[in-house]
Amino acid sequence: MPRIIGVDIPREKRVDVALTYLYGVGKTLSKKILLEAKVDLAKRAKDLTEAEVSVITGIIQRTLKVEGDLRREIQQNIKRLMDIRCYRGSRHLKGLPCRGQRTHTNARTRKGKRKTVGGLAKAAPAPK
Repeated sequence: MPRIIGVDIPREKRVDVALTYLYGVGKTLSKKILLEAKVDLAKRAKDLTEAEVSVITGIIQRTLKVEGDLRREIQQNIKRLMDIRCYRGSRHLKGLPCRGQRTHTNARTRKGKRKTVGGLAKAAPAPK
């Protein structure tokens, strides 16, 4: 399994798809990286030479922010929004969607599993 930036990429997949296993690299960016590295897009990850892997790794490290650095930056941005108490930050604090989606129904991804708030059963009348 080739390792790129500390991530094992799958051996049997094409290189353009395998690179998308890196956090922050999608299909378009993957193709740009491989074109710059002059690696065939149809090649399988197991067929990459050590030289090709090192060229790809060098391009990614030189030009992109991926994996831990990108995750850290995103978390810092969210924390900054929460610290300044802007609208988006308050939505993050409350665990609600912050991009204008409706919450009356749906929004289960952000709100989590439904918590049923049931009406209490009526108490039986006292015997006479």
